[in-house]
Amino acid sequence: MPKSHRPSVRGKRYLVSSLHYLSTMAGVRILESGGNAADAGVATGICINVLQPGSAHFGGVAPIIYCPASGRPVETISGLGRWPKAASMEYFHKHHSGDMPTGILRTVTPAAPDAWLTALARFGTMTFEEVVQPALDLAENGRPVDAQFHSLVSDSETKKWPSTAAVYNPQGHVPQVGEIFVQKDLANTFKRLIEAERRSGGDRRTGIQAARDLIYKGDIAHEIADFHQKENGFLTYEDLASFSVRVEPPEHISYKGYGVYSCGPWCQGPTLLMALKILEGVDLLKMKHNSADYLHTVIEGLKLAMADRHAYFGDPDFVQVPMAGLLNDRYAAERRDAIDPKHAAPDMPTPGNPWAFHPEARRENGAFPTLDANRPQPERISHWESDTSYLCVVDEQGNAFSATPSDVIGWSPVVPGLGFPISARGTQMWLDPEHPCCLEPWKRPRLTPNPAMVLKDGVPFMPIGCPGGDAQVQGMLQVFLNIVEFGLEPQEAIEAPRIVSHSFPNSFWPHGCLPGEVTVEARIHPQVRADLRNRGHIVRDEREWGSVSCVCAITVDPETNTRTGGADPRSTSYAIGW
Repeated sequence: MPKSHRPSVRGKRYLVSSLHYLSTMAGVRILESGGNAADAGVATGICINVLQPGSAHFGGVAPIIYCPASGRPVETISGLGRWPKAASMEYFHKHHSGDMPTGILRTVTPAAPDAWLTALARFGTMTFEEVVQPALDLAENGRPVDAQFHSLVSDSETKKWPSTAAVYNPQGHVPQVGEIFVQKDLANTFKRLIEAERRSGGDRRTGIQAARDLIYKGDIAHEIADFHQKENGFLTYEDLASFSVRVEPPEHISYKGYGVYSCGPWCQGPTLLMALKILEGVDLLKMKHNSADYLHTVIEGLKLAMADRHAYFGDPDFVQVPMAGLLNDRYAAERRDAIDPKHAAPDMPTPGNPWAFHPEARRENGAFPTLDANRPQPERISHWESDTSYLCVVDEQGNAFSATPSDVIGWSPVVPGLGFPISARGTQMWLDPEHPCCLEPWKRPRLTPNPAMVLKDGVPFMPIGCPGGDAQVQGMLQVFLNIVEFGLEPQEAIEAPRIVSHSFPNSFWPHGCLPGEVTVEARIHPQVRADLRNRGHIVRDEREWGSVSCVCAITVDPETNTRTGGADPRSTSYAIGW
Protein backbone atom coordinates (compact mmCIF):
# COMPACT_ATOMS: atom_id res chain seq x y z
CA MET A 1 0.00 0.00 0.00
CA PRO A 2 1.24 3.55 -0.72
CA LYS A 3 2.98 5.59 1.95
CA SER A 4 2.98 9.36 2.07
CA HIS A 5 5.88 11.70 1.36
CA ARG A 6 4.51 14.22 3.84
CA PRO A 7 3.82 13.10 7.41
CA SER A 8 0.29 12.80 8.69
CA VAL A 9 -0.76 15.91 10.62
CA ARG A 10 -2.48 15.12 13.90
CA GLY A 11 -4.11 17.32 16.48
CA LYS A 12 -5.99 16.72 19.71
CA ARG A 13 -7.78 20.08 19.75
CA TYR A 14 -8.30 21.13 16.13
CA LEU A 15 -7.18 20.77 12.55
CA VAL A 16 -7.34 23.03 9.49
CA SER A 17 -6.53 22.00 5.90
CA SER A 18 -6.78 24.22 2.85
CA LEU A 19 -5.41 24.85 -0.63
CA HIS A 20 -2.95 27.49 0.63
CA TYR A 21 -0.62 27.41 3.61
CA LEU A 22 -1.30 31.04 4.58
CA SER A 23 -5.07 30.53 4.56
CA THR A 24 -4.60 27.45 6.75
CA MET A 25 -2.63 29.62 9.18
CA ALA A 26 -5.50 32.12 9.20
CA GLY A 27 -7.87 29.40 10.37
CA VAL A 28 -5.43 28.45 13.12
CA ARG A 29 -5.20 32.09 14.28
CA ILE A 30 -8.98 32.28 14.63
CA LEU A 31 -9.20 28.98 16.52
CA GLU A 32 -6.43 30.07 18.88
CA SER A 33 -8.40 33.29 19.47
CA GLY A 34 -11.41 31.30 20.67
CA GLY A 35 -13.35 30.90 17.45
CA ASN A 36 -15.11 27.74 16.33
CA ALA A 37 -14.98 25.80 13.06
CA ALA A 38 -17.32 28.22 11.28
CA ASP A 39 -15.38 31.29 12.40
CA ALA A 40 -12.13 29.65 11.27
CA GLY A 41 -13.69 28.35 8.05
CA VAL A 42 -14.94 31.79 7.02
CA ALA A 43 -11.59 33.39 7.85
CA THR A 44 -9.77 30.69 5.86
CA GLY A 45 -12.12 31.06 2.91
CA ILE A 46 -11.81 34.84 2.68
CA CYS A 47 -8.02 34.48 2.86
CA ILE A 48 -8.23 32.10 -0.11
CA ASN A 49 -10.11 34.87 -1.93
CA VAL A 50 -7.08 37.11 -1.35
CA LEU A 51 -4.39 34.52 -1.98
CA GLN A 52 -5.83 32.51 -4.89
CA PRO A 53 -7.94 34.87 -7.03
CA GLY A 54 -7.18 32.68 -10.04
CA SER A 55 -9.13 29.92 -8.30
CA ALA A 56 -11.57 31.67 -5.96
CA HIS A 57 -12.30 35.38 -5.51
CA PHE A 58 -14.48 37.35 -3.10
CA GLY A 59 -17.17 38.06 -5.71
CA GLY A 60 -17.44 34.42 -6.73
CA VAL A 61 -19.14 31.33 -5.33
CA ALA A 62 -18.75 29.49 -2.01
CA PRO A 63 -20.93 26.42 -1.37
CA ILE A 64 -20.61 25.34 2.28
CA ILE A 65 -21.52 22.34 4.46
CA TYR A 66 -21.54 22.67 8.24
CA CYS A 67 -21.98 19.85 10.74
CA PRO A 68 -22.16 20.51 14.48
CA ALA A 69 -20.34 18.16 16.83
CA SER A 70 -23.66 16.48 17.68
CA GLY A 71 -24.14 15.56 14.01
CA ARG A 72 -27.53 17.30 13.80
CA PRO A 73 -28.46 19.06 11.73
CA VAL A 74 -26.06 18.93 8.80
CA GLU A 75 -26.81 22.07 6.79
CA THR A 76 -25.65 23.48 3.48
CA ILE A 77 -25.36 27.04 2.23
CA SER A 78 -26.10 27.48 -1.47
CA GLY A 79 -23.24 29.85 -2.21
CA LEU A 80 -24.13 30.13 -5.91
CA GLY A 81 -25.42 33.14 -7.83
CA ARG A 82 -28.36 33.48 -10.20
CA TRP A 83 -28.54 34.71 -13.77
CA PRO A 84 -29.72 38.34 -13.92
CA LYS A 85 -33.40 38.67 -14.69
CA ALA A 86 -32.60 40.41 -17.99
CA ALA A 87 -30.50 37.49 -19.29
CA SER A 88 -31.90 35.01 -21.80
CA MET A 89 -30.89 32.28 -24.22
CA GLU A 90 -32.50 34.26 -26.99
CA TYR A 91 -30.02 37.11 -26.48
CA PHE A 92 -27.01 34.84 -27.07
CA HIS A 93 -28.60 33.16 -30.06
CA LYS A 94 -29.57 36.50 -31.60
CA HIS A 95 -26.45 38.55 -30.86
CA HIS A 96 -23.67 35.93 -30.60
CA SER A 97 -24.78 33.16 -32.97
CA GLY A 98 -25.40 30.76 -30.11
CA ASP A 99 -22.02 31.37 -28.50
CA MET A 100 -21.44 32.66 -24.97
CA PRO A 101 -18.51 35.11 -25.10
CA THR A 102 -16.22 35.46 -22.12
CA GLY A 103 -16.57 38.44 -19.85
CA ILE A 104 -19.35 40.50 -18.40
CA LEU A 105 -22.18 38.68 -20.20
CA ARG A 106 -21.53 35.48 -18.23
CA THR A 107 -22.01 37.26 -14.91
CA VAL A 108 -24.38 35.92 -12.27
CA THR A 109 -25.09 37.51 -8.90
CA PRO A 110 -22.12 37.33 -6.50
CA ALA A 111 -22.73 34.65 -3.87
CA ALA A 112 -19.50 34.21 -1.90
CA PRO A 113 -19.89 37.32 0.33
CA ASP A 114 -23.42 36.30 1.28
CA ALA A 115 -22.34 32.69 1.86
CA TRP A 116 -19.43 33.63 4.12
CA LEU A 117 -21.51 36.09 6.13
CA THR A 118 -24.50 33.73 6.38
CA ALA A 119 -22.25 30.94 7.67
CA LEU A 120 -20.64 33.32 10.16
CA ALA A 121 -23.96 34.62 11.47
CA ARG A 122 -25.64 31.20 11.67
CA PHE A 123 -22.85 28.92 12.86
CA GLY A 124 -20.07 31.19 14.13
CA THR A 125 -19.38 33.11 17.33
CA MET A 126 -17.25 36.02 16.14
CA THR A 127 -17.85 39.29 14.33
CA PHE A 128 -16.93 39.90 10.71
CA GLU A 129 -14.27 42.34 11.84
CA GLU A 130 -12.62 39.60 13.89
CA VAL A 131 -12.61 36.88 11.25
CA VAL A 132 -11.57 39.14 8.35
CA GLN A 133 -8.40 40.34 10.09
CA PRO A 134 -6.05 37.77 8.51
CA ALA A 135 -7.42 38.50 5.02
CA LEU A 136 -7.28 42.25 5.63
CA ASP A 137 -3.66 41.92 6.73
CA LEU A 138 -2.76 39.98 3.56
CA ALA A 139 -4.55 42.46 1.30
CA GLU A 140 -3.45 45.70 2.99
CA ASN A 141 0.10 44.85 4.00
CA GLY A 142 0.79 42.38 1.23
CA ARG A 143 1.82 38.76 0.89
CA PRO A 144 4.86 37.16 -0.79
CA VAL A 145 4.07 36.14 -4.36
CA ASP A 146 4.23 32.35 -4.78
CA ALA A 147 4.76 30.44 -8.04
CA GLN A 148 1.05 29.80 -8.53
CA PHE A 149 0.13 33.46 -8.14
CA HIS A 150 3.03 34.50 -10.38
CA SER A 151 1.72 32.21 -13.09
CA LEU A 152 -1.71 33.83 -12.75
CA VAL A 153 -0.51 37.44 -13.02
CA SER A 154 1.77 36.50 -15.93
CA ASP A 155 -1.22 35.19 -17.86
CA SER A 156 -2.85 37.27 -20.59
CA GLU A 157 -6.23 36.81 -18.88
CA THR A 158 -5.29 39.29 -16.15
CA LYS A 159 -4.38 41.84 -18.83
CA LYS A 160 -7.60 41.47 -20.80
CA TRP A 161 -9.53 44.20 -18.95
CA PRO A 162 -8.02 47.52 -17.78
CA SER A 163 -9.63 47.32 -14.34
CA THR A 164 -8.18 43.84 -13.77
CA ALA A 165 -4.76 44.77 -15.12
CA ALA A 166 -4.67 47.79 -12.80
CA VAL A 167 -4.91 45.44 -9.81
CA TYR A 168 -2.81 42.47 -10.88
CA ASN A 169 -0.37 44.08 -13.34
CA PRO A 170 0.02 47.62 -11.95
CA GLN A 171 1.71 49.90 -14.50
CA GLY A 172 2.22 46.79 -16.64
CA HIS A 173 4.39 45.16 -13.99
CA VAL A 174 4.27 41.37 -13.49
CA PRO A 175 4.80 40.66 -9.78
CA GLN A 176 7.69 38.24 -9.29
CA VAL A 177 8.00 35.26 -6.94
CA GLY A 178 8.93 36.52 -3.48
CA GLU A 179 7.78 40.09 -4.17
CA ILE A 180 5.29 41.56 -1.69
CA PHE A 181 1.96 42.02 -3.46
CA VAL A 182 -0.63 44.42 -2.02
CA GLN A 183 -4.37 44.63 -2.87
CA LYS A 184 -5.40 48.04 -1.56
CA ASP A 185 -8.83 48.16 -3.19
CA LEU A 186 -9.82 44.81 -1.72
CA ALA A 187 -8.49 45.89 1.66
CA ASN A 188 -10.61 49.05 1.46
CA THR A 189 -13.67 46.94 0.63
CA PHE A 190 -13.07 44.87 3.77
CA LYS A 191 -12.71 48.10 5.79
CA ARG A 192 -16.00 49.41 4.42
CA LEU A 193 -17.72 46.20 5.52
CA ILE A 194 -16.15 46.48 8.97
CA GLU A 195 -17.38 50.06 9.26
CA ALA A 196 -20.90 49.05 8.26
CA GLU A 197 -20.81 46.35 10.93
CA ARG A 198 -19.60 48.83 13.56
CA ARG A 199 -22.28 51.39 12.67
CA SER A 200 -25.15 48.90 12.98
CA GLY A 201 -25.40 49.41 16.75
CA GLY A 202 -26.96 45.98 17.24
CA ASP A 203 -25.84 42.52 18.28
CA ARG A 204 -23.33 40.32 16.43
CA ARG A 205 -25.82 39.06 13.84
CA THR A 206 -27.20 42.53 13.22
CA GLY A 207 -23.69 43.79 12.51
CA ILE A 208 -22.97 40.93 10.11
CA GLN A 209 -26.25 41.62 8.33
CA ALA A 210 -25.29 45.29 7.96
CA ALA A 211 -22.00 44.29 6.32
CA ARG A 212 -23.86 41.93 4.03
CA ASP A 213 -26.43 44.58 3.07
CA LEU A 214 -23.69 47.03 2.06
CA ILE A 215 -22.79 44.62 -0.76
CA TYR A 216 -26.29 43.70 -1.86
CA LYS A 217 -28.41 46.74 -1.01
CA GLY A 218 -26.01 49.58 -0.20
CA ASP A 219 -23.33 51.65 -1.88
CA ILE A 220 -21.27 48.66 -3.03
CA ALA A 221 -24.34 47.21 -4.75
CA HIS A 222 -24.79 50.45 -6.67
CA GLU A 223 -21.11 50.47 -7.65
CA ILE A 224 -21.35 46.91 -8.96
CA ALA A 225 -24.56 47.60 -10.86
CA ASP A 226 -23.30 50.89 -12.33
CA PHE A 227 -20.14 49.20 -13.62
CA HIS A 228 -22.08 46.38 -15.21
CA GLN A 229 -24.46 48.82 -16.86
CA LYS A 230 -21.50 50.78 -18.21
CA GLU A 231 -20.00 47.55 -19.60
CA ASN A 232 -23.35 46.49 -21.16
CA GLY A 233 -23.84 43.60 -18.77
CA PHE A 234 -27.15 42.19 -17.56
CA LEU A 235 -26.66 42.61 -13.80
CA THR A 236 -28.74 45.31 -12.09
CA TYR A 237 -29.12 46.77 -8.62
CA GLU A 238 -32.51 45.06 -8.39
CA ASP A 239 -30.86 41.68 -9.06
CA LEU A 240 -28.44 42.26 -6.21
CA ALA A 241 -31.07 43.56 -3.81
CA SER A 242 -33.36 40.58 -4.34
CA PHE A 243 -30.64 37.91 -4.14
CA SER A 244 -29.79 35.79 -1.13
CA VAL A 245 -28.21 32.40 -0.55
CA ARG A 246 -30.19 29.67 1.19
CA VAL A 247 -29.57 27.43 4.17
CA GLU A 248 -30.79 24.02 3.02
CA PRO A 249 -30.78 20.39 4.14
CA PRO A 250 -28.16 18.29 2.31
CA GLU A 251 -28.53 15.32 0.03
CA HIS A 252 -27.15 12.20 1.66
CA ILE A 253 -26.63 8.45 1.45
CA SER A 254 -25.37 5.65 3.63
CA TYR A 255 -22.22 3.88 2.41
CA LYS A 256 -21.25 0.83 4.49
CA GLY A 257 -22.15 2.56 7.74
CA TYR A 258 -20.88 6.01 6.80
CA GLY A 259 -23.24 8.91 6.16
CA VAL A 260 -22.09 10.90 3.14
CA TYR A 261 -23.53 14.40 2.63
CA SER A 262 -23.43 16.84 -0.28
CA CYS A 263 -25.10 20.03 -1.45
CA GLY A 264 -28.11 19.73 -3.76
CA PRO A 265 -28.32 19.19 -7.54
CA TRP A 266 -27.76 22.90 -8.20
CA CYS A 267 -24.15 21.67 -8.01
CA GLN A 268 -22.57 18.37 -9.01
CA GLY A 269 -22.29 17.24 -5.37
CA PRO A 270 -24.86 14.42 -5.48
CA THR A 271 -22.82 12.82 -8.29
CA LEU A 272 -20.38 11.67 -5.59
CA LEU A 273 -23.24 10.02 -3.74
CA MET A 274 -24.53 8.36 -6.92
CA ALA A 275 -21.09 6.99 -7.79
CA LEU A 276 -20.67 5.62 -4.27
CA LYS A 277 -24.06 3.87 -4.40
CA ILE A 278 -23.09 2.27 -7.72
CA LEU A 279 -19.77 1.04 -6.29
CA GLU A 280 -21.14 0.00 -2.90
CA GLY A 281 -22.25 -3.37 -4.26
CA VAL A 282 -18.78 -4.20 -5.64
CA ASP A 283 -16.05 -5.96 -3.62
CA LEU A 284 -13.47 -3.26 -4.26
CA LEU A 285 -11.13 -4.49 -1.53
CA LYS A 286 -10.85 -7.88 -3.22
CA MET A 287 -9.84 -6.17 -6.48
CA LYS A 288 -6.83 -4.58 -4.72
CA HIS A 289 -5.94 -0.92 -4.62
CA ASN A 290 -5.33 0.74 -8.00
CA SER A 291 -5.38 -2.57 -9.87
CA ALA A 292 -6.70 -2.57 -13.43
CA ASP A 293 -9.94 -4.21 -12.28
CA TYR A 294 -10.38 -1.60 -9.56
CA LEU A 295 -9.62 1.44 -11.71
CA HIS A 296 -11.75 0.15 -14.60
CA THR A 297 -14.70 -0.31 -12.23
CA VAL A 298 -14.24 3.16 -10.71
CA ILE A 299 -13.97 4.78 -14.16
CA GLU A 300 -17.07 3.03 -15.48
CA GLY A 301 -19.04 3.79 -12.32
CA LEU A 302 -18.10 7.45 -12.61
CA LYS A 303 -19.18 7.51 -16.27
CA LEU A 304 -22.62 6.21 -15.31
CA ALA A 305 -23.01 8.79 -12.54
CA MET A 306 -21.81 11.58 -14.83
CA ALA A 307 -24.28 10.54 -17.54
CA ASP A 308 -27.11 10.93 -15.04
CA ARG A 309 -25.66 14.23 -13.83
CA HIS A 310 -25.75 15.49 -17.41
CA ALA A 311 -29.33 14.32 -18.00
CA TYR A 312 -30.99 15.33 -14.74
CA PHE A 313 -29.14 17.96 -12.70
CA GLY A 314 -30.21 21.59 -12.73
CA ASP A 315 -31.55 24.32 -10.47
CA PRO A 316 -34.37 22.63 -8.48
CA ASP A 317 -36.25 25.94 -8.52
CA PHE A 318 -36.72 25.45 -12.26
CA VAL A 319 -36.30 21.74 -12.94
CA GLN A 320 -37.76 18.68 -11.24
CA VAL A 321 -34.71 16.61 -10.37
CA PRO A 322 -35.48 12.96 -9.46
CA MET A 323 -33.00 12.98 -6.59
CA ALA A 324 -34.65 10.24 -4.55
CA GLY A 325 -34.67 7.98 -7.60
CA LEU A 326 -31.05 8.74 -8.44
CA LEU A 327 -29.96 7.77 -4.91
CA ASN A 328 -32.21 4.72 -4.65
CA ASP A 329 -30.44 1.42 -3.85
CA ARG A 330 -32.32 -0.53 -6.53
CA TYR A 331 -31.58 2.09 -9.14
CA ALA A 332 -27.89 2.01 -8.17
CA ALA A 333 -27.91 -1.77 -8.59
CA GLU A 334 -29.47 -1.37 -12.03
CA ARG A 335 -26.75 1.07 -13.03
CA ARG A 336 -24.06 -1.18 -11.54
CA ASP A 337 -25.23 -4.03 -13.76
CA ALA A 338 -24.44 -1.87 -16.79
CA ILE A 339 -20.69 -2.05 -16.04
CA ASP A 340 -18.88 -4.45 -18.38
CA PRO A 341 -15.90 -5.75 -16.35
CA LYS A 342 -13.80 -6.32 -19.48
CA HIS A 343 -14.76 -3.50 -21.83
CA ALA A 344 -14.90 0.27 -21.40
CA ALA A 345 -17.87 2.22 -22.64
CA PRO A 346 -16.45 4.15 -25.62
CA ASP A 347 -18.31 7.33 -24.70
CA MET A 348 -20.62 8.67 -22.01
CA PRO A 349 -23.19 5.92 -21.30
CA THR A 350 -26.89 6.41 -21.89
CA PRO A 351 -28.61 7.92 -18.83
CA GLY A 352 -30.73 5.61 -16.73
CA ASN A 353 -34.37 6.05 -15.78
CA PRO A 354 -34.51 7.05 -12.10
CA TRP A 355 -38.14 8.11 -12.48
CA ALA A 356 -39.09 4.45 -12.03
CA PHE A 357 -37.65 4.67 -8.50
CA HIS A 358 -38.74 8.22 -7.67
CA PRO A 359 -41.77 8.82 -5.40
CA GLU A 360 -43.13 11.68 -7.53
CA ALA A 361 -44.39 11.49 -11.09
CA ARG A 362 -42.36 13.32 -13.68
CA ARG A 363 -43.79 16.77 -14.25
CA GLU A 364 -43.57 18.74 -17.47
CA ASN A 365 -40.40 20.46 -16.30
CA GLY A 366 -38.80 17.26 -15.07
CA ALA A 367 -35.35 16.65 -16.51
CA PHE A 368 -35.52 14.51 -19.62
CA PRO A 369 -35.18 10.73 -19.12
CA THR A 370 -32.98 10.05 -22.16
CA LEU A 371 -30.73 12.00 -24.45
CA ASP A 372 -31.88 11.90 -28.07
CA ALA A 373 -29.10 10.44 -30.22
CA ASN A 374 -29.98 12.93 -32.96
CA ARG A 375 -29.33 15.92 -30.71
CA PRO A 376 -26.14 17.94 -31.34
CA GLN A 377 -23.23 16.21 -29.61
CA PRO A 378 -20.40 18.03 -27.80
CA GLU A 379 -17.27 18.71 -29.78
CA ARG A 380 -13.93 17.18 -28.89
CA ILE A 381 -11.74 19.58 -26.95
CA SER A 382 -8.02 19.85 -26.31
CA HIS A 383 -8.21 21.72 -22.99
CA TRP A 384 -10.07 20.45 -19.94
CA GLU A 385 -11.31 23.38 -17.85
CA SER A 386 -10.77 23.31 -14.10
CA ASP A 387 -10.62 25.83 -11.27
CA THR A 388 -11.62 26.25 -7.61
CA SER A 389 -10.10 25.97 -4.14
CA TYR A 390 -11.08 24.16 -0.94
CA LEU A 391 -10.83 24.30 2.86
CA CYS A 392 -12.00 22.30 5.84
CA VAL A 393 -11.87 22.71 9.62
CA VAL A 394 -12.63 20.53 12.64
CA ASP A 395 -12.54 22.41 15.94
CA GLU A 396 -12.01 21.34 19.56
CA GLN A 397 -15.71 20.66 20.14
CA GLY A 398 -15.89 18.48 17.02
CA ASN A 399 -17.80 20.92 14.78
CA ALA A 400 -16.86 20.49 11.11
CA PHE A 401 -16.81 23.01 8.25
CA SER A 402 -16.34 22.19 4.55
CA ALA A 403 -16.32 24.80 1.76
CA THR A 404 -15.37 24.99 -1.91
CA PRO A 405 -14.89 28.67 -2.87
CA SER A 406 -14.36 29.33 -6.56
CA ASP A 407 -14.35 31.66 -9.61
CA VAL A 408 -11.49 33.01 -11.69
CA ILE A 409 -10.46 36.68 -12.03
CA GLY A 410 -9.80 36.13 -15.74
CA TRP A 411 -13.45 35.34 -16.44
CA SER A 412 -14.88 38.82 -15.83
CA PRO A 413 -13.43 42.30 -15.19
CA VAL A 414 -12.66 43.58 -11.70
CA VAL A 415 -15.12 46.21 -10.50
CA PRO A 416 -13.02 49.41 -10.21
CA GLY A 417 -12.38 50.40 -6.62
CA LEU A 418 -13.60 47.12 -5.12
CA GLY A 419 -10.67 44.87 -5.96
CA PHE A 420 -12.70 41.88 -7.14
CA PRO A 421 -14.80 40.86 -10.17
CA ILE A 422 -18.31 39.41 -10.07
CA SER A 423 -18.94 35.71 -10.56
CA ALA A 424 -18.96 34.58 -14.19
CA ARG A 425 -20.46 31.17 -13.34
CA GLY A 426 -22.75 31.59 -16.33
CA THR A 427 -19.98 29.66 -18.05
CA GLN A 428 -21.58 26.53 -16.56
CA MET A 429 -24.91 27.01 -18.34
CA TRP A 430 -26.22 25.53 -21.59
CA LEU A 431 -27.91 27.36 -24.47
CA ASP A 432 -29.89 24.22 -25.35
CA PRO A 433 -33.54 24.70 -24.31
CA GLU A 434 -33.95 20.95 -23.73
CA HIS A 435 -31.07 20.71 -21.27
CA PRO A 436 -32.00 20.80 -17.54
CA CYS A 437 -29.28 23.41 -17.05
CA CYS A 438 -30.34 25.70 -19.88
CA LEU A 439 -30.12 29.42 -19.30
CA GLU A 440 -33.25 31.11 -17.89
CA PRO A 441 -33.62 34.42 -16.07
CA TRP A 442 -32.87 34.05 -12.32
CA LYS A 443 -31.83 30.42 -12.75
CA ARG A 444 -28.65 29.07 -11.16
CA PRO A 445 -26.01 27.30 -13.28
CA ARG A 446 -25.07 23.73 -12.40
CA LEU A 447 -22.02 24.39 -10.28
CA THR A 448 -18.94 22.14 -10.23
CA PRO A 449 -17.64 23.15 -6.73
CA ASN A 450 -19.11 20.71 -4.21
CA PRO A 451 -17.90 20.30 -0.61
CA ALA A 452 -18.72 17.03 1.14
CA MET A 453 -19.12 15.86 4.72
CA VAL A 454 -18.88 12.29 6.06
CA LEU A 455 -20.38 11.15 9.37
CA LYS A 456 -19.74 7.94 11.29
CA ASP A 457 -22.06 6.81 14.08
CA GLY A 458 -23.98 10.03 13.56
CA VAL A 459 -21.16 12.49 14.28
CA PRO A 460 -18.58 14.25 12.06
CA PHE A 461 -15.94 11.89 10.69
CA MET A 462 -14.52 13.69 7.66
CA PRO A 463 -14.97 16.95 5.76
CA ILE A 464 -13.50 16.48 2.27
CA GLY A 465 -13.27 18.36 -1.02
CA CYS A 466 -11.02 19.67 -3.76
CA PRO A 467 -10.71 21.91 -6.83
CA GLY A 468 -10.66 20.62 -10.40
CA GLY A 469 -13.94 21.26 -12.21
CA ASP A 470 -15.31 17.91 -13.37
CA ALA A 471 -12.36 16.16 -11.72
CA GLN A 472 -13.59 17.16 -8.26
CA VAL A 473 -16.02 14.32 -7.68
CA GLN A 474 -13.48 11.91 -9.16
CA GLY A 475 -10.68 12.94 -6.82
CA MET A 476 -12.99 12.99 -3.79
CA LEU A 477 -14.37 9.55 -4.64
CA GLN A 478 -10.92 7.95 -4.91
CA VAL A 479 -9.65 9.52 -1.69
CA PHE A 480 -12.84 8.50 0.15
CA LEU A 481 -12.43 4.91 -1.04
CA ASN A 482 -8.72 4.96 -0.14
CA ILE A 483 -9.70 5.84 3.44
CA VAL A 484 -12.93 3.87 3.94
CA GLU A 485 -12.22 0.77 1.83
CA PHE A 486 -8.44 0.48 2.05
CA GLY A 487 -7.79 1.97 5.49
CA LEU A 488 -5.30 4.65 4.43
CA GLU A 489 -4.67 7.73 6.52
CA PRO A 490 -5.79 10.99 4.87
CA GLN A 491 -2.29 12.00 3.72
CA GLU A 492 -1.62 8.56 2.26
CA ALA A 493 -5.05 8.52 0.63
CA ILE A 494 -4.52 11.94 -0.92
CA GLU A 495 -1.03 11.25 -2.22
CA ALA A 496 -1.97 7.92 -3.81
CA PRO A 497 -1.96 8.14 -7.65
CA ARG A 498 -5.31 8.86 -9.29
CA ILE A 499 -7.18 8.77 -12.56
CA VAL A 500 -9.56 11.30 -14.16
CA SER A 501 -12.16 10.37 -16.78
CA HIS A 502 -13.15 12.88 -19.48
CA SER A 503 -15.83 10.81 -21.19
CA PHE A 504 -18.72 13.25 -20.73
CA PRO A 505 -19.44 16.90 -21.63
CA ASN A 506 -17.29 19.33 -19.67
CA SER A 507 -19.30 21.52 -17.31
CA PHE A 508 -17.69 24.68 -18.74
CA TRP A 509 -18.83 26.41 -21.92
CA PRO A 510 -18.72 25.21 -24.70
CA HIS A 511 -19.06 21.83 -22.96
CA GLY A 512 -16.67 19.86 -25.12
CA CYS A 513 -15.90 16.20 -24.56
CA LEU A 514 -13.02 13.70 -24.77
CA PRO A 515 -14.86 10.41 -25.39
CA GLY A 516 -13.23 7.40 -23.81
CA GLU A 517 -10.23 9.33 -22.50
CA VAL A 518 -8.86 8.90 -19.01
CA THR A 519 -5.86 10.72 -17.55
CA VAL A 520 -3.67 8.41 -15.47
CA GLU A 521 -0.86 9.61 -13.23
CA ALA A 522 2.50 8.05 -14.15
CA ARG A 523 2.85 6.39 -10.75
CA ILE A 524 0.12 3.92 -11.75
CA HIS A 525 1.94 0.71 -12.72
CA PRO A 526 2.70 0.44 -16.48
CA GLN A 527 1.04 -2.99 -16.65
CA VAL A 528 -2.14 -1.52 -15.15
CA ARG A 529 -2.12 1.26 -17.75
CA ALA A 530 -1.62 -1.34 -20.51
CA ASP A 531 -4.52 -3.40 -19.15
CA LEU A 532 -6.79 -0.34 -19.15
CA ARG A 533 -5.88 0.29 -22.80
CA ASN A 534 -6.69 -3.32 -23.63
CA ARG A 535 -10.17 -2.80 -22.16
CA GLY A 536 -10.77 0.13 -24.50
CA HIS A 537 -9.81 3.13 -22.37
CA ILE A 538 -7.90 5.85 -24.18
CA VAL A 539 -5.17 6.32 -21.58
CA ARG A 540 -3.42 9.69 -21.47
CA ASP A 541 -0.30 9.45 -19.33
CA GLU A 542 -0.09 12.31 -16.84
CA ARG A 543 3.09 13.30 -15.01
CA GLU A 544 3.69 11.61 -11.65
CA TRP A 545 1.74 14.27 -9.77
CA GLY A 546 -1.18 15.77 -11.69
CA SER A 547 -2.42 19.30 -11.14
CA VAL A 548 -6.18 18.85 -10.68
CA SER A 549 -8.46 17.45 -7.95
CA CYS A 550 -6.02 18.48 -5.21
CA VAL A 551 -7.86 17.01 -2.24
CA CYS A 552 -7.88 18.14 1.40
CA ALA A 553 -9.52 16.12 4.15
CA ILE A 554 -9.64 15.73 7.93
CA THR A 555 -10.67 12.57 9.78
CA VAL A 556 -11.72 12.24 13.42
CA ASP A 557 -10.88 9.04 15.30
CA PRO A 558 -14.12 8.04 17.08
CA GLU A 559 -12.20 6.46 19.98
CA THR A 560 -9.46 9.02 20.69
CA ASN A 561 -11.02 12.08 19.00
CA THR A 562 -7.65 12.69 17.36
CA ARG A 563 -7.97 14.81 14.23
CA THR A 564 -5.80 13.66 11.32
CA GLY A 565 -5.43 15.97 8.33
CA GLY A 566 -4.27 15.55 4.78
CA ALA A 567 -3.30 18.22 2.23
CA ASP A 568 -2.46 17.60 -1.39
CA PRO A 569 1.20 18.09 -2.42
CA ARG A 570 -0.04 18.57 -6.00
CA SER A 571 -0.74 22.18 -4.94
CA THR A 572 0.11 24.76 -2.25
CA SER A 573 -2.08 22.87 0.25
CA TYR A 574 -1.14 22.45 3.89
CA ALA A 575 -2.77 21.05 7.00
CA ILE A 576 -2.03 22.27 10.54
CA GLY A 577 -3.30 20.88 13.82
CA TRP A 578 -2.79 21.17 17.55
